[in-house]
Amino acid sequence: MAKKSYWRDAFAKGEVIQRVRPAESGEYMLNPHKGTTTFQRFNGDELYPGLMWNDREGPTEFKAFDGNLKNPQYPDTRMSYCRWLWKVIEPERGKFRWDIIDGALAAAEERNQTLQMRIQPHIGGDLPGWAWDAGITPTPDSCKGERVEPDSNSKAYIELWSEHIRAWGERYDGHPNFESFDVAFAGSCGETGGNATDETARVLIDVYLESFKKTQLLSMLGAFMYSYGMEHGLGWRADCIGDMRTDGRGDVPDNKNWNHMFDCYPMEVTAGGGLDAWKKAPVTLETCWTVGHWFKEGWDVDYILDQALKYHLSVFMPKSSYIPDELTGKIDWFNRKMGYRYVLRQLTLPLEAKGGQNIRMVAYIDNVGVAPIYRPYRFAYRFVQGKREEVVLSGQDIRKWLPDINWFREEIAFPAGFERGEVKVSVGIVDEKTMKPVVKLAIHEVDADNWHPMTSIDAL
Repeated sequence: MAKKSYWRDAFAKGEVIQRVRPAESGEYMLNPHKGTTTFQRFNGDELYPGLMWNDREGPTEFKAFDGNLKNPQYPDTRMSYCRWLWKVIEPERGKFRWDIIDGALAAAEERNQTLQMRIQPHIGGDLPGWAWDAGITPTPDSCKGERVEPDSNSKAYIELWSEHIRAWGERYDGHPNFESFDVAFAGSCGETGGNATDETARVLIDVYLESFKKTQLLSMLGAFMYSYGMEHGLGWRADCIGDMRTDGRGDVPDNKNWNHMFDCYPMEVTAGGGLDAWKKAPVTLETCWTVGHWFKEGWDVDYILDQALKYHLSVFMPKSSYIPDELTGKIDWFNRKMGYRYVLRQLTLPLEAKGGQNIRMVAYIDNVGVAPIYRPYRFAYRFVQGKREEVVLSGQDIRKWLPDINWFREEIAFPAGFERGEVKVSVGIVDEKTMKPVVKLAIHEVDADNWHPMTSIDAL
């Protein structure tokens, strides 16, 4: 009978280090805090019919989960995005429908999603009736004369909106399933700041900053909001990625009109200092209309997606409207590129070690996405021999792993207590509270617990 080979037999006796070079995977990694979101819905819910969506009506009732996480004609996702009107969540002053928000957070968690949220002051002037009665004064809407918009600079508006946001912060700041909260303090849908002056914007943004010390905040579109938000570590989000309207409508020649892709985004993000904000906080982009609308209009989807990546987005919100079959491959590619995507190219480590001895680990990790991760997860090494398992945390701050090359060298203590002989080595990105992997690397080597098997070390 042939003698069974030992794991070190391929190395010469004089070798002291080993290199592991995992195989890159092209699979879509369903990792947290990045990718496409559902809108006003959760995994397994039906999409909006046709090209429709509804900004006004966030979910208020939550059906029992049937175990289905799939969304036909829509990407797999780890996030939901929901928003509600102020009058729905606070129908009477100081009386809140927290049951709605609690239900949404629970529904998302049950469906393997975290939840981005926004509270909208109004859409077209429909504030809570009690808020008008409390002294908020109207201002004619600058866009559509038939609508009435509240004067967000009034003392009553600032006081009442501040009360509302502080209540949110007191109840939900740091909730583990609360992905992010939009700083949406004025204007229809809470977008662009409405008629708020820069001074009002500063006051109301400060209320969010004071109320949310743990949950990620996202600034809305607007040069001042970007610049003030960036100074305070906010990420940003914007509606209308993909707007490639070319109809001059009789005022200018075709293809010479204003649109978001050429006029709004480049100007607002640059003027507000948002171009580098992605290095420290996430970017979310919401479609103008829907992806199906882009396709119907014949817009250049390759150009739209390429430009979106230049803003280093982590999250894409296409309104739970179907993705045309002709664009499925492009959107799948887009999901792979947005946010972080870590490929472990090489890990160098010793062939043997004594318990308690410091050993040198050298890693080359290639972030082939367009952004880092923004959560303080930890890179970790797992050592296993029989039923004994030890996890050692890396000293690296993975939030600094920007796109492209990330190389580090560090000393860690090889755990004591192993018997002489083979100890299997794996790596992973873990939540420090549970010491369990939460993020998959884009490599083929992965086990059922989402640890990535690497090699072995001989315990001496």
